Amino acid sequence: MKLTIRKRTLGTIPLLEVVQKENRNELLPLIVYYHGWQSSKELVLTQGRKLAQAGFRVLLPDAANHGDRYQEMTRIPSLTFWQSIHTNLFEYGFIVNHFRKLGLADDRIGVGGVSMGGFTTCALLTHNPEIKAAACVMGSPKPVAYRDRILKRAKEMNRFYPHDYESLLSWIPSYDLSLRPETLAGRPLLFWHGTQDRIVPYEDTAAFIKENQIPNVRFIEEGEKHLVKGPTMDEITSFFVREMTSQS
Repeated sequence: MKLTIRKRTLGTIPLLEVVQKENRNELLPLIVYYHGWQSSKELVLTQGRKLAQAGFRVLLPDAANHGDRYQEMTRIPSLTFWQSIHTNLFEYGFIVNHFRKLGLADDRIGVGGVSMGGFTTCALLTHNPEIKAAACVMGSPKPVAYRDRILKRAKEMNRFYPHDYESLLSWIPSYDLSLRPETLAGRPLLFWHGTQDRIVPYEDTAAFIKENQIPNVRFIEEGEKHLVKGPTMDEITSFFVREMTSQS
């Protein structure tokens, strides 16, 4: 089964479109899959290929400040990180709308992502009810807790941070899935997190699961660090096949 990988630029958004070659002009279920911090769209291409082989049209965008949009990371704690996620949230609808207008996407929309892309995924669920299924891999549904952890660390290290840090990031609570779990509305959501992760705390995801006994939420925890291996990618692909196919 041949795949085609097309490099597109939508406005200022560079992305890879991965799809089965024979179906590239057909209406297919669509998955937008986001890469992680200080990474790029090419580094989630293996996952993109697996999803495309399963029959999806997969879009892998570069987040702001990353990949083809690379900008040097600011010394102000977490500014680049949150700016990248915030831009993902702005651009998601633009990307989906473009493919709908081309007649290549309909209501079968899935979203997923790794690390920073997992933060993006959970945040998108709070405001985009058209998303049918989502996978958060090594990300977090608790961005407020993560924001506060970064601030505490900056204080401990005596690093500069803006005095109005929380106000500058005042959009985050509205996109915090743990503060708005009702927005999930029963949609299938897969979490995968390594218990030895020291970059994005496993504990936040585990706490969300414990606090919210929500139908259709699945949590896979393994004794891994901040790393995604092939079997995990296969599990993610199987999840989307199961959930998106049953709704098509």
